[in-house]
Amino acid sequence: MKLSYLSLAVSAALLPLSAMAADKAPEKKKSDMEVIQVKGTYFNNYKVDNASGAMRSNTSLMETPQAVTVIPETIIDEQLATTLGEVLNNDASLSPGSKQRNREVFSSRGFTLSSSNGYLRDGHQHWSHYQQPIETLERVEVIKGPSSILYGQSAPGGLVNMVTKKPTSKRLIDLSFDTDQNGSTRFMGDFGGQIVDDLTFRSVLVKQDVKYDREYQNGEERERDRFLGSVSFDYAATEDLIFNVYYDRTNDKAGLDTGAWLDADGEVIGDKNKIYDFSWAFTDITVNNVGAKATYYINDAWTVKVGYNEQTFERQRFESAPKKPSDYVAGQEYSSSPYDRFDDWQFKTAFVDLTGQFKLGSTEHNVLFGANKLDYYYGQLRTKSSSIKHTPGQTEPARPDVSYKTDDTLYTSEYDYYGFYFQDLVTFNDEWQVAFGGRFDQQNREGADSDSFVPKFGVLYHPQDDMTVYVNYSEGFEPQRSETLNNETDLNHGMALDAVESKQVEIGGKWQVSERLLVETAIFDIEKSGTLISTPVLDNPNFDSITTQSGLQRHKGFELSAQGAVTDRLFLMASTMYLNAKYERDAKYQGKTPVDAPKWSAAVWSRYELNEAIAFNAGVFYQGKRFADSANTVEKDGYARVNLGATYSTEFSGQAVDFRLNIENLFDTDYVAGGGLNNVTVGNGTMARLEVKTSF
Repeated sequence: MKLSYLSLAVSAALLPLSAMAADKAPEKKKSDMEVIQVKGTYFNNYKVDNASGAMRSNTSLMETPQAVTVIPETIIDEQLATTLGEVLNNDASLSPGSKQRNREVFSSRGFTLSSSNGYLRDGHQHWSHYQQPIETLERVEVIKGPSSILYGQSAPGGLVNMVTKKPTSKRLIDLSFDTDQNGSTRFMGDFGGQIVDDLTFRSVLVKQDVKYDREYQNGEERERDRFLGSVSFDYAATEDLIFNVYYDRTNDKAGLDTGAWLDADGEVIGDKNKIYDFSWAFTDITVNNVGAKATYYINDAWTVKVGYNEQTFERQRFESAPKKPSDYVAGQEYSSSPYDRFDDWQFKTAFVDLTGQFKLGSTEHNVLFGANKLDYYYGQLRTKSSSIKHTPGQTEPARPDVSYKTDDTLYTSEYDYYGFYFQDLVTFNDEWQVAFGGRFDQQNREGADSDSFVPKFGVLYHPQDDMTVYVNYSEGFEPQRSETLNNETDLNHGMALDAVESKQVEIGGKWQVSERLLVETAIFDIEKSGTLISTPVLDNPNFDSITTQSGLQRHKGFELSAQGAVTDRLFLMASTMYLNAKYERDAKYQGKTPVDAPKWSAAVWSRYELNEAIAFNAGVFYQGKRFADSANTVEKDGYARVNLGATYSTEFSGQAVDFRLNIENLFDTDYVAGGGLNNVTVGNGTMARLEVKTSF
């Protein structure tokens, strides 16, 4: 079956290529290439000059004293990306973690991005415990380093800001279909235009069915069924007042795969394509996202924005929950502890931002004053079944007769936080700028109220118009789950607990090689301090331990990247990172390296335009050796996978049609990606994918 799909995909791609050979219009093609060179159209789709997340306003990257990578929609489309993880692979500072339970985990500069505070959508904190609807995105911004000043509690590695597609006044109808050699399919429609005067819209519809390489032990395929619908409206009430309202819904049901198991040598135990979960295990997710924003232009210099977003996330997860025995050998018996669970997350966020520009003496100021708030609620129902023993090769156990609906003990967790922040980008002259700001943050949580203040400071020097050198100092924080240490057998029982803090010093440079190509580099040093360390007490019979907030984790490294047009026909997005990540003070892991934090990583994606009809893509994605456990006893080999692609643009009866063929992991590299000893992701083998797209 897989070979027949591959043959179909290759044949469908070669057919238009062979037809193109008979197309004799070299003068027209040459002329069109000259238009691209003069007007600068396509390279602007690769190179992005501004980012909205790092400074919370649409600020030039050359005036942003911080490392930021922007992955545009063009690259997302060229790679036929279906998950956020496939998009984030384009930035070497991000390393993939586990993909168990139909979700993705990533680390930025070696620090795990939390699903509760590591992701933004249009500047709102976004609950990201599921595979994101990337078809709604126009770009993804990777903001590196502590960013609590503008967004509140967050991890030291940074944030991922997902910027959604906006309503358009120009009529837009894009229809596409893609498939792969496994038989997966995706139908997508992207629509936009003007409804009446001053009212525009944008809507995206997706129906996707996925069939995976890995299968259950009874021979059944693992599958995924996803629907996405989104709509957004812009209404210009006056020339100065614009309203935006939006809604999207994701339904995503998939069989469970909690990952493969590794042996002491970092190799997959047994058949890499067999799943230890049972075929009746599944996760069923429904996410609703609704919100509104108002933008008022007070005058040419001052703007106020107010936004509100409400996200509801409901998930049923019927687990078989296989458990890896110590020293497990392929074919041996293992146990599973099934349960049925229902999770209900509710994320409510709001913000108000006032931005403006003014002169004070000989200095120019670009200021931001704002406040944002988050309300968090979580509820869980769960019913467990008796443990099951299973030996591979035997008949799969029947699904237990349990339901979360019989649980009458609802577990809940709630908290909220709000913060006030300010920021000023001061321009002294053509060479010197200073950016500074701060945030006061208050968390309200039962038994864990806390407040924090974090500053940020950066200096930019422009030795010439196309160059920026900067130094940046920023801080972040993550509140503890309790106000005090609650352990009566600990010598410091009752000790007040401060938030876990992070600090970063970053020195970087940005060089606009030409108006079409941007090269960036950064050296960073991040410290995460205040984690709890407990050590035994040997000389006091009344206590077992003493706990302090003396933990220290330090990540140092450098990055180098290039993005844009190398020539009129060659386009590039490339990055590499060296990382030295260590637990410098830790009771269990002192001197060790965190899981999935490679010393070296790199990513390259390129496009070469042969002519106006044909373009080729090539990419290499590299992850160095990584540890699968915090104790650093098991190491996973490094790997590099190569992807190729080609696009052919033509017309049928006057209608523009694009054909795209992508081959992922061209050389069928055998590798394991993110994850630990009992939940590692097995890399896919060679995969061919074909897309047909038309625009009206």
